[in-house]
Amino acid sequence: MCRWAAYVGQPIFLEDIVSLPDHSLIRQSQGARRCLTPVNADGFGLAWYGERPEPGLYRDVMPAWSDPNLHSLVAQVRSGLFMAHVRASTGTATSRNNCHPFVSGRWSFMHNGQFGGYDAFRRDADVMIPDDLYPHRKGATDSEALFLIALGEGLDSDPKGAMERAVARLTDLSMRRGRAPFVRAACAFSDGQRLYAIRHASDDHAPSLFHRWSRIRNGRAVVSEPLETDENDWTEVPPGSFCIFDGDSVTVQPFLPHLQSRAA
Repeated sequence: MCRWAAYVGQPIFLEDIVSLPDHSLIRQSQGARRCLTPVNADGFGLAWYGERPEPGLYRDVMPAWSDPNLHSLVAQVRSGLFMAHVRASTGTATSRNNCHPFVSGRWSFMHNGQFGGYDAFRRDADVMIPDDLYPHRKGATDSEALFLIALGEGLDSDPKGAMERAVARLTDLSMRRGRAPFVRAACAFSDGQRLYAIRHASDDHAPSLFHRWSRIRNGRAVVSEPLETDENDWTEVPPGSFCIFDGDSVTVQPFLPHLQSRAA
């Protein structure tokens, strides 16, 4: 399983989330506490929004803790909406194209989790990606496929419904062609205006997800694991949730991909 962190609010330096906290994302890449894979060394990535609609993107295959360029970048770049990810592969190759976040137009996306038995139905998943979006398919992960399928399902106009439909379609493939656990997902994605997140699983082991508003930063962190050991005001997102983070407001709605699938 991977670890990730996202932020929305007043612009801050990326290092305030990625590298400076006691349990920063870089520290989590060496010693995560809330997943079965404590070391996440199969690459990392950043996506951040600035003065243009499309996000900046930086990814590499090195472990996050060993790349001096990453430390320099997060110390210099300031953003009011960004996401960062450290990867533990669930089977696909360690390559830059398989590192999160993934970007298409103004959208960015990252994922912690898996669709069980993905290797057995990877070709079928690729067929679900619309022709006009398939040129954006650079890697081989289920995460990138989920992102592009969701874009094809109408992510621009209906983020919740599009993600429910995309997750339902891939879960159905996993149930028919793959193996349990059919889906485990904690995802964050953004259009540069709002930050969205989901926590969902087909069993009782949805990947961890928390958020916290900081009055000092005037912004909200959304994370796989709390960033500080002495902060007790992190809110855990319940399994089966779709979250919208817009300024200091939080909207949490039921995330029901299987019901969407049956209704289709």
